[in-house]
Amino acid sequence: MRAPEGTVWIGPAHPFDLRDAYVNFRSDIVLEAVPTAALFRLSADSRYRLWVNGLFVGRGPERCWPSSMAVDEQSVANLLRVGWNRIAVQVYSPGHSHFAYVHRGACGLIGWLEVDGKVVLTTGPHWKSRRDRSWSDRVERVSIYGTGVEDRDLRLEEDWVEGDASGWDSARVVQGAEGPIWQGLRPRATALPVEEVRVLEKPWQVRVGRAVSASDDPHADLRNGFSESKPAAVPALLPKGTSAVWVFDLGDSRACLGGVNLTAAGGERLLISYAEKLREGELLLPDPETYCRMRPTDRFTLRPGRQVVEGFTPRGARYLVFALEGGGVSPAPTFHARLPVMPVVERPLPALDPVLRAVAEMCRRTTLACLQDGFVDGVWRESSLWLGDAVAQDWALRGISDDPRPLLLAIDMAAEGADAEGLLPSVLPGEVPAYAVTDYNFSWVELLAGCGTHPGVKEPEAVWQRHWGVLVRMLERMATFRGPDGLLRNPPGRRLFLDWSPMSHAEPNLTLNLRYLHALQLAAGMTGRVGRTADWAEQAGELARALQGHRGPDGWRESPGGEAASQLALALLILTGVVEGAEAKGLADRIVARSLDLREGPLEGQPALASPFMHHYLFLALQRLGRRTDIQAILAARWGRWVREGRVTTPENWSIDFPDGSACHGFSAHPLGWL
Repeated sequence: MRAPEGTVWIGPAHPFDLRDAYVNFRSDIVLEAVPTAALFRLSADSRYRLWVNGLFVGRGPERCWPSSMAVDEQSVANLLRVGWNRIAVQVYSPGHSHFAYVHRGACGLIGWLEVDGKVVLTTGPHWKSRRDRSWSDRVERVSIYGTGVEDRDLRLEEDWVEGDASGWDSARVVQGAEGPIWQGLRPRATALPVEEVRVLEKPWQVRVGRAVSASDDPHADLRNGFSESKPAAVPALLPKGTSAVWVFDLGDSRACLGGVNLTAAGGERLLISYAEKLREGELLLPDPETYCRMRPTDRFTLRPGRQVVEGFTPRGARYLVFALEGGGVSPAPTFHARLPVMPVVERPLPALDPVLRAVAEMCRRTTLACLQDGFVDGVWRESSLWLGDAVAQDWALRGISDDPRPLLLAIDMAAEGADAEGLLPSVLPGEVPAYAVTDYNFSWVELLAGCGTHPGVKEPEAVWQRHWGVLVRMLERMATFRGPDGLLRNPPGRRLFLDWSPMSHAEPNLTLNLRYLHALQLAAGMTGRVGRTADWAEQAGELARALQGHRGPDGWRESPGGEAASQLALALLILTGVVEGAEAKGLADRIVARSLDLREGPLEGQPALASPFMHHYLFLALQRLGRRTDIQAILAARWGRWVREGRVTTPENWSIDFPDGSACHGFSAHPLGWL
């Protein structure tokens, strides 16, 4: 994508305004006539909010690599007028990479306004910029996955969206439209989100207690204040030294941003937090000492008078928590939530029996909640696009929609992020070596092959041709990790697979090699359709023969002489054709029996239970044998149990009692594609 001539990336006047920097940009333009069409195209490092003439337009951009920054098209014709028009953009730069963005040590904005087919405004040094000092840069991360906690002092807020900016600094030119930091531009690949603003009227719970001393950790303050408060009605006048807590249930987990309209004396603290589940009927506020280091609580210090308080970054939750410190005035708060969703043209669900219909509805809600700028695994804890998860999520989405854009985005971003050795990233985009997962390379091959059956991909061969070099290089590199016995060993520093199942990781691992075999078979199946040649079919045959060493006198083993093969490995034996006929039928019987036994722990004589995610491969294997009735029986039993428990979205594992367990995980919603 080419920017108009003269368009450049601009940043704040100080080049090192980086750590949790909120930078305001302004430009005015005079129009002689009301436009019939107007598009403002823009991108930012890393997130922006756009206003035109004081009215909020939208936020973005889509997740992307620095090598090809996603450019949004925001329609603004209905907001422009004759005469002066004011364009305001706020850009947030965390100053570090995370699980949805790769940072390159610079904060920037690029954009251009096209009115009735003519470019009338581009970013450049004539724009004004100012660091917004009402947002603190001394904050913790929300979690190991994300950006910073938001801590804002509204007493320092300026009327920057519409006020006079003549005294601001001139924006600094960071680079041209293409340069060393941001190498190129591309159009946004997925639909722009649409934001619903929902008024929150009936709290799920209201609590009152004493005000807790402020600390550098807003989430700790919330946990302390919540534990010391009790359910009670909030008085009209909330005195100093007290605090009130309102909890609202959105009905299901989803991307959201809490907001409040209230009156303050000035100096009171308002905390807005996000939670996803209950424990024994009580709201579970995450403990940052646990695995994911979750602290999803933002703090706002209020200015005097009436004000609307909102954060910058949508988070994810089912429960919105607002905790307000008393200031001796009547706050009369009203609450709302911004709910950004990606618009999807859906097909209606087919006729199903009541249990499977309820399962399908649960999976549908989850799939749509986990569809933002591409697939995300879970809205509350991570909102990360994992390459492996996209396999199950694409299968679910195609059950209700022909939209191929999230699938193609995952394929393209994985290819773009291939490392110097040819191996693919696990998080898109992400530089996260701690989560480099070997079998996600094979997931990418599955996604490529899936284009051949996707109703929305009209020319799958074109997708394959575009990424053929990456595919060849990755599989060539993978072949170097095969030992003298012909079996794949895990590359150093990588995980074999990322899953909650208690299956063995001993090497040479049966499951990992079967995933590799499946990928080789799929790759071989694509070669003829694109006029290519490769020896992948021969490699697959050699690998299948080498795997016979995992067959013991009493059955298949996860490693030679090791523990019995897991349920997932048995399914992959069928799916890859390593076993056929009566043996395949016997393995399928064992798979079905284990899934229909609803006990979760290890069971004597039965294979290790696959996670909800990996049941996708179990269903593929059963489908290969024509056992669709068994698939539906497992769905009715296992996913139906979630329905009977009252869950409205699919959790990430059979049990999510661990503190960070997510109650809305996209990969567990794959039954939508089977139903």
